[in-house]
Amino acid sequence: MGLLNKLRKREAEPGAPAPEHKRKVMVLGLDCAPPQHIFEAYADDVPNLTKLRDDGVWGELESITPPITVPAWMCMMTSKDPGTLGIYGFRNRKDHTYEGLSFATSWAIKEPTVWDILSEHGKDSIVMSVPPSYPPKPLRGVQIGCFLTPNSDADYTYPKELKAELQANAGEYVFDIRNFRTDNTRYILDEAYRMTESRFRAADYLLAHKPWDFFVMVEMGPDRLNHGIWSFIDPEHPRFRPGNPYENALHDYYRFLDGKIGELLERYADDDTTVLVVSDHGAKAMVGGVCFNQWLHREGYLSFRNDMPSEITPINKMEVDWDNTVAWGDGGYYGRLFLNVEGREPNGKIKPEDYDRVRDELAAKIEAMVDHEGKPMGNKALKPEEIYTSQNGVPPDLIVIFGGLRWRSVGSLGFDSIYTFENDTGPDEANHAEHGIFIMNNAPGVQSGRKEGLHLWDVHCTILDLFGLDPAPGALGTSVLRK
Repeated sequence: MGLLNKLRKREAEPGAPAPEHKRKVMVLGLDCAPPQHIFEAYADDVPNLTKLRDDGVWGELESITPPITVPAWMCMMTSKDPGTLGIYGFRNRKDHTYEGLSFATSWAIKEPTVWDILSEHGKDSIVMSVPPSYPPKPLRGVQIGCFLTPNSDADYTYPKELKAELQANAGEYVFDIRNFRTDNTRYILDEAYRMTESRFRAADYLLAHKPWDFFVMVEMGPDRLNHGIWSFIDPEHPRFRPGNPYENALHDYYRFLDGKIGELLERYADDDTTVLVVSDHGAKAMVGGVCFNQWLHREGYLSFRNDMPSEITPINKMEVDWDNTVAWGDGGYYGRLFLNVEGREPNGKIKPEDYDRVRDELAAKIEAMVDHEGKPMGNKALKPEEIYTSQNGVPPDLIVIFGGLRWRSVGSLGFDSIYTFENDTGPDEANHAEHGIFIMNNAPGVQSGRKEGLHLWDVHCTILDLFGLDPAPGALGTSVLRK
């Protein structure tokens, strides 16, 4: 009997005991799916997700700081924070030179994941597109790379032979919406449906043909649509226009996605399968961007050998005068500020004994910033050592949250103001929000209902607890079964 049928039967026969058998765990990851959509606005039109929620444990899932896809999913699957992983975003400093940033890959993950621990205990896993999982790494089971996979020519599966098998039996695997930062809204929508169809087609094949005790997949469709069409669907967005042609587009996509989830549950989630539906963070309207490096230049912390450009120019195209530069920043959904420290950076400007004073001075100025209307932005400039248990890799000196994540950090220069309402990396309608979703259904001995105080890294502990296993040493979370 499928899990959804079991839920229907439970309504007719309350309290009917379920036989104990070999437990399986299925995790459906919906990148950037916000609580206000899944639990509220769209609840009546996502019946499969709502049924799982109503008969299970659910609540908002607090994300990491800052809430960003990489490393959030791996923080979830290892129960460690970004500082412990040494991954502070998609791109990270390789060293203390000025050579820019490198993309995170699976090889940067040194902490044991859920499937690493399950492999050690003889459990089979199917792991699909959990970022960052390119290149795929060995495990007991099979794995498909994530949206960071460069293209379909790459070796994106473990084992390598699985790639040809998938292509022959499940067709093309779509990793991401390429060039999703575009004004072509129809293209984003069409590609989101194509990607989701591809992802669930591959999941169906693997679940039917590969042994599994644990299954996890991450669907990127909600994230790409949030970033691409949020101004069309959210009345609180400054560019929202009632009656626009895409006002219900995200609602319609979730209805489609819920149907795919229902099909998968009907076929593969039996009475002994615990199902979790989770997201790594939520979403909210983005007001605009703060030109971080332009602000640092204006305040006298960042110097250039050439004149300020008359057109938008990335900082790596500028001639930075490192001998006279105190700090520089990086763009993205949050800002990362780096200090130019004597003895640490090649042309360090700040004496080590002045480090704390300069950092505190910059943090105070950042938090005192006002917006384009002269109102306090409510910025936060956070010190990594105060929010993370460790600081591996090369952490930023300050992690900057502009305007409660309603403003992004813009690293380029050449703007007319330190405020911009156009993104230097292409159109973007939304930023990430601090809470995602958590739903757990069919967990033995757990009373259904809403639960407060859930954190993203509780998921690792919960999955392993369902298998009767301890979490990884140093895990930051607590099993939801024990909360």
